[in-house]
Amino acid sequence: MKNIFDHLQSLSTGELVLVLFAITNLVYGTILAYSIPLVLSFSPDAILFDMSPAGYSFVQAMELLQALGSDGRHAYLTVQLPIDFVYPGLFAVSYAILLIWVFKKVCAQDSNLYWLTCVPVLAGLFDYLENVSIIMMINRFPELSEGLVSLASGFTIVKSVLTTLLFVILISALIAWAVSSVRKR
Repeated sequence: MKNIFDHLQSLSTGELVLVLFAITNLVYGTILAYSIPLVLSFSPDAILFDMSPAGYSFVQAMELLQALGSDGRHAYLTVQLPIDFVYPGLFAVSYAILLIWVFKKVCAQDSNLYWLTCVPVLAGLFDYLENVSIIMMINRFPELSEGLVSLASGFTIVKSVLTTLLFVILISALIAWAVSSVRKR
């Protein structure tokens, strides 16, 4: 892993961080402004699986899929989820590179803090697992199993916890960098 961290440290420039961050957030903006509203137009009061950080029950999953109707489920499968298959990879890479870039400002090259850059990668992995589970639920509806819903909900929860942890780490690292910069003056 040390060789991987060394390589990523050499790649993590301010320019790359900015480009990746911009692309990632353009995709995320597309999800928030286009694909989620499109799916929700079929059931405006619903909360999609992707946007349920505390997870969902079997009953909630069945109610959502029923409320979306055939057209809403189709939009979820053909618009929202394809875009959401691009996002987790971009998220994982851009936030890992961003963390590495910030860590380079505040800690030694061989610091164990670099292991924290695995958090966005794991968040992206669980986002993919969540997406695959959502596809399975949509395709199997109305013959859902409680086990599949529990698994999907678990992936959603872990993704949400890891994403929250990432932002706590990132904010802490940015504060450390700011404090370090002020002390150097």
